Amino acid sequence: MDEFLRTVAAFPTLLFTAALVVVVCFWLLVLLGAVDHDGFDGALGTTVLVSVSLFAALGWFQSLTWSVLLPDVPRPFVLVASALGAGWLTRLIARPLAALLPDEPGPSRHDFIGLTCTIRTGRVDTGFGQAEVTARDGSTAVVQVRQSAEDAYALSSGSSALLYAYDSAGEFFWVAPS
Repeated sequence: MDEFLRTVAAFPTLLFTAALVVVVCFWLLVLLGAVDHDGFDGALGTTVLVSVSLFAALGWFQSLTWSVLLPDVPRPFVLVASALGAGWLTRLIARPLAALLPDEPGPSRHDFIGLTCTIRTGRVDTGFGQAEVTARDGSTAVVQVRQSAEDAYALSSGSSALLYAYDSAGEFFWVAPS
């Protein structure tokens, strides 16, 4: 255990140890809910955060391993080899992970605002109504819709309407005749 602690606290492993401590603290804060990793999407993106985390962990492990197994090799060479090896392995691992961690947000109900829909119920009023809407990707969905009481036009089955707002509390769209 003494050799492990001595190696972790010695150059070049110490550089990767500091980076690894920062990474572990960050992900603990994410797990506790104190930091939202999605808040970094504009500047870094989730894929970059995962890549930096992988680089720190792989670099630390390689530096520790090579420092113990090759004690006669000059430490600057161990640092360079660890960094290059960690970079190569990070690229190798991160490419398949990028497909699993897309940076773009998933579909949202707010994506339907501004689209036209076809009313599928006999009437639409302030408390009742359903419509079918076609998303920009071609898929269709049946959504709950409501029409304001002040609207003089009656919407009925087969009518075309515009989805102009979404009420998250009631989970329905406000519609107007189009």
